[in-house]
Amino acid sequence: MGAASSSIVRSEPFAGKLCGLEDVPENCITAMFMYMEPPEICLLARVNKSFHRASRSDAVWEDKLPSNYKFLVRRILEDQQQVGVKDKLIYRKKEIYARLCRPNLFDAGTKEAWLDKRSGKVFLAISPKAMKITGIDDRRYWEHISSDESRFGSITYLRQIWWLEAVGKIRFEFAPGKYSLLFKIQLGKPIRKCGRKTCSLDQVHGWDIKPVRFQLSTSDGQCAMSERHLDESGRWVYHHAGDFVVENQNSPVWVKFSMLQIDCTHTKGGLCLDCVIICPFEYRGKYKYSD
Repeated sequence: MGAASSSIVRSEPFAGKLCGLEDVPENCITAMFMYMEPPEICLLARVNKSFHRASRSDAVWEDKLPSNYKFLVRRILEDQQQVGVKDKLIYRKKEIYARLCRPNLFDAGTKEAWLDKRSGKVFLAISPKAMKITGIDDRRYWEHISSDESRFGSITYLRQIWWLEAVGKIRFEFAPGKYSLLFKIQLGKPIRKCGRKTCSLDQVHGWDIKPVRFQLSTSDGQCAMSERHLDESGRWVYHHAGDFVVENQNSPVWVKFSMLQIDCTHTKGGLCLDCVIICPFEYRGKYKYSD
């Protein structure tokens, strides 16, 4: 009985051999990656050649890309090529994902889009240069200040005005979901004093008399409005204008938004407008906002 058992063990061709990660079939690794977040996939790609090859699979990254990624490629990556960006247009899904996770300027540098690295959700930023703002070309009222705090390299500063109206719109193909729109605003002028960044409040006035109205509307009939006094000076605050829902895939939506204070009984000034942010609803807590 013992001799028979030992002969069976010796006849097994793989007896005594241990299996390692290099023995895992590549299709199994690919299936495993389908359930992981992109940073984890990129980390595991370093394990061995099989993991590296599986991490480049289009099947893996097709699942991670937002459903509107083909629109993003046309609107953003191809737009960059047309304005002379040297990067060669890529077609592998992993490379598309990596490119879209960068801050991508489009529409002559007045708008920016990027993906959240983990979720693949789309975020947008819109510069004041893409908006219609009362008196924006008159230096008595407004000035543009270079700033490394801005996604666009500069902010728009209001010295003083009677009628404030800042209106913008964007046509974009959003992935289905709920989105929030926020204005990034600061009361006070950013300055440098003794080599340090600080904020001058000398020209801040008029915002406590009447509230500012924030509005948004969409081409499919959704509307939102909020009003509030601006009373937080010396720091950037994201003011929540409202939310909208996108239900139809592959259907571009017009989103119009505005910030108004049109009571001409008093002047107001000392306000910085950096940009407007559109983000997935579940991510709006990422921004310090006022409701």
